[in-house]
Amino acid sequence: MRIAIFGTGYVGLVTGTGISELGHDVLCVDTNAEKVKQLNEGVLPIYEPGLADLVTRNVREGRLSFSTALEAPYDQSDLYFIAVGTPRSDDGTPDLSYVFQVASTLRDTAKQPAVVVVKSTVPVGTCDRVQSVVGAHEVASNPEFLKEGAAIQDFFRPDRVVIGSESERAQRLLRELYAPLQLSGERVIATDTRSSELIKYAANAMLAMRISFMNEMSQLCEATGADIHAVRLGVGSDARIGKRFLYAGPGYGGSCFPKDVRALTALGRAHGVGMQLSEATDRANDEQVAFVARLIEKTAGNLEGKRVCLWGLSYKPDTDDVREAPSLWLTRHLSSKGAEVVGHDPEARETFRRAMLASGHRVRTEDDQYAAAEGSHVLVLLTEWRSYRAPNFAKLAKRMAQGASVVDTRNVLRVRDVRAAGLGFQGLGVRRQES
Repeated sequence: MRIAIFGTGYVGLVTGTGISELGHDVLCVDTNAEKVKQLNEGVLPIYEPGLADLVTRNVREGRLSFSTALEAPYDQSDLYFIAVGTPRSDDGTPDLSYVFQVASTLRDTAKQPAVVVVKSTVPVGTCDRVQSVVGAHEVASNPEFLKEGAAIQDFFRPDRVVIGSESERAQRLLRELYAPLQLSGERVIATDTRSSELIKYAANAMLAMRISFMNEMSQLCEATGADIHAVRLGVGSDARIGKRFLYAGPGYGGSCFPKDVRALTALGRAHGVGMQLSEATDRANDEQVAFVARLIEKTAGNLEGKRVCLWGLSYKPDTDDVREAPSLWLTRHLSSKGAEVVGHDPEARETFRRAMLASGHRVRTEDDQYAAAEGSHVLVLLTEWRSYRAPNFAKLAKRMAQGASVVDTRNVLRVRDVRAAGLGFQGLGVRRQES
């Protein structure tokens, strides 16, 4: 098939590259001329494990190309994917302007009726509105479920492929497109567009709720002397609950969970439905990063003139994405208390610096994780990159200030190893007497 994809962010670039890897001809369109230029030169705008090799191979073999406009022969495609951003507005609702810009472009430039596939995360009813814009084209909903850091695996081995459309032609074409991903079992969930649109919000909100619940449990463990590890194992062993997404941390971030939880709340408000759980999830997430800040202050004492090192600036491992990352709020908060913050991350140093600069803050980062900890009074492990899980604590202790401590917000370090090096330790709800 011939396919055009609008948007070269995480969703558009991974989806376009994955589809080209399946053997289809794909044009990825983006209005950002500099980004398109870099993509054509083999420079990716994001870090995603395995993606660069796939892009290089499919460009070389002529199945994948990039442009700032819909050009021949892709103006006669079989499928047009809308995979542009839907950033959050001040009231929590997603900004759909980019979606409708693409819809208008397709109405004006596509030379034959095709299927327009909305891949972007959008509120219920958006596909109906897109249909009113694109005219003769048929519209389908096909929400993405790609995890940053594991997006390639998620594309080729999806848990499910949701297709929402009342059109038999659209259903048939999308089933044909995803057929190579069904060889080990049926993964397609076919439904109407409105249910498809809501599935994405419901899934992300449910996962965010699990995270926030365990984060609150870590606070309760800290207050009562219980151990969050034991609580997680005891809860997760129940087959009705399961073990995934039950790890306490500094709060979720990224481009999906914060935005989608708030959008679900706004969607309920617009329809007169109180979404108390999604509202509480959002509040609990804000409280968790504030809880981490309190632990840092308790560990360091007066922060004025103290140096705090952050290991992990991205909101999760294997990505350079810092959108809504706990590192941003913590850096601003700690700096306001008089602390000097130094950061390290295997991939997100530059995106972190740019994000902080955009908010009016200059922050130092180091290329070496031990150099970042030089002279620090507190080391905060924020993101569980593999390189942080078993560091040389003796080496670390020599470079940190006298009486320094480690705050492990992911509970991945061995407490006895930290303390054996003469460093203090603070986890999230971990038994204080553990040695």
